[in-house]
Amino acid sequence: QVQLVESGGGLVQAGGSLRLSCAASGHTFSSYNMGWFRQAPGKEREFAATISRSGGSTYYADSVKGRFTISRDNAKNTVYLRMGSLKPEDTAVYYCAADRSIVVATTPDWYAYWGQGTQVTVSS
Repeated sequence: QVQLVESGGGLVQAGGSLRLSCAASGHTFSSYNMGWFRQAPGKEREFAATISRSGGSTYYADSVKGRFTISRDNAKNTVYLRMGSLKPEDTAVYYCAADRSIVVATTPDWYAYWGQGTQVTVSS
């Protein structure tokens, strides 16, 4: 089992940048694929980015491709989401999630472990 704690959210103007971090407990972090999802008020949770165990494969939602970068440091048990060129429509609670399956999944149902979320608000 893994426990996840996100940090780094906040209020930023449109066009600005933020870096989210997700710290994982335990010493098997490198056995998990890691994902970032987000949920805006009144909307379903949606995929943003995911990264494989080794960090060798990454996938992005079309809505964030070219603006967001997911990365991980297995020595620090941490996954990051660098967000740039932020837009008001990026406003949401951002969650990191962990999954041990073979598939690097882009849907929330695949992920067994979730953090508590961190709020990102982008003002226009």
